[in-house]
Amino acid sequence: MSARSAARALNIAVRQAAPKAARAYSLVAARRALPSAPKATRGVKTLDFAGTKETVYERADWPLPKLQEYFKNDTLALIGYGSQGHGQGLNARDNGLNVIVGVREGGESWKQAQEDGWVPGKNLFPIDEAIKKGSIIMNLLSDAAQSQTWKDIKPLITEGKTLYFSHGFSLVYSKDTGVEAPSNVDVILCAPKGSGRTVRTLFKEGRGINASIAVWQDVTGKAMEKARALAVAVGTGYAYETTFEKEVYSDLYGERGVLMGGIQGMFLAQYKVLRENGHSPSEAFNETVEEATQSLFPLIGQYGMDYMYNACSTTARRGALDWAPIFEAANKPVFEKLYKSVRDGTETRRSLQFNSQPNYREAFAKETAEIDNQEIWRAGKTVRSLRPDAKNN
Repeated sequence: MSARSAARALNIAVRQAAPKAARAYSLVAARRALPSAPKATRGVKTLDFAGTKETVYERADWPLPKLQEYFKNDTLALIGYGSQGHGQGLNARDNGLNVIVGVREGGESWKQAQEDGWVPGKNLFPIDEAIKKGSIIMNLLSDAAQSQTWKDIKPLITEGKTLYFSHGFSLVYSKDTGVEAPSNVDVILCAPKGSGRTVRTLFKEGRGINASIAVWQDVTGKAMEKARALAVAVGTGYAYETTFEKEVYSDLYGERGVLMGGIQGMFLAQYKVLRENGHSPSEAFNETVEEATQSLFPLIGQYGMDYMYNACSTTARRGALDWAPIFEAANKPVFEKLYKSVRDGTETRRSLQFNSQPNYREAFAKETAEIDNQEIWRAGKTVRSLRPDAKNN
């Protein structure tokens, strides 16, 4: 398959169809005066997703003055400053909300928060102090850390506060994590569909990531309203409603499947077969990874699978159509097994066991180093250096 025809189609389509950059929602990005898209009030709407009607909540429902007014009496206490903490915290701060960060004093997260402008004693505190000061407690510690610290945190979540998560893991698998919500507070979720770094980047670009929102417990009768508003506050462009259970099932399943685990396995299998049949590392990588990520996947992301098929040669189309059902049949039993493993808690117990070990960082680094040292990815470093924008890689 030649990548040139697909790449050419993408370039033409982007030039002809790309919309003007939307005005950034954040205060920081707004000051950069990005070109504004035509004004349109969209707001809450019901859309048809392949025959199923679903409600979508959009950023237009919460213009900045309304958002700031809604949270004017609240202090968002963000607990943990990892990937999501970094992205969500900075976005909410840029949106003009009162945000404080709670992490272990003197630790790496404390130092990182200071580098990002959080000031000890002003908006950076030890965890227990931040929780006491906050009205909305955003527990963004890692899943393992939430389990380990819950016995100390739970007594501090007093009546009148709101408890916020970005993953359903701890509550859904409470038998394994030991995390049970206090009965007298609203418990809500906003789960951005991407890494915290992406949450931050898309916010600064004025785009906003998509997210799922859910309510575990509604004491005040306003839990869903708060979830919708907080989704916008932390950088969401649009949000859709789900449950804590469905969020965690789909999240664990997706990242182990197509998003991360599956794609690594598929890439490696195809690359190895090419190498075993005499193809060079550069050719094997280009036909497996480079053409996918640089030419075909962008087309799928922007216009859909059918568009990508139509942008390729007739020979490529025929082979793809013939082999897609074979791959589906071969992979469906694997995905069924994976979903069952997520649903019954096997994946949760495995994650907690591994991530709770004192040396888990070293063990994780060892495993990812093994991936980095695979020939496919070593070849990829050289291929990437040949791109016109190589200086940015």
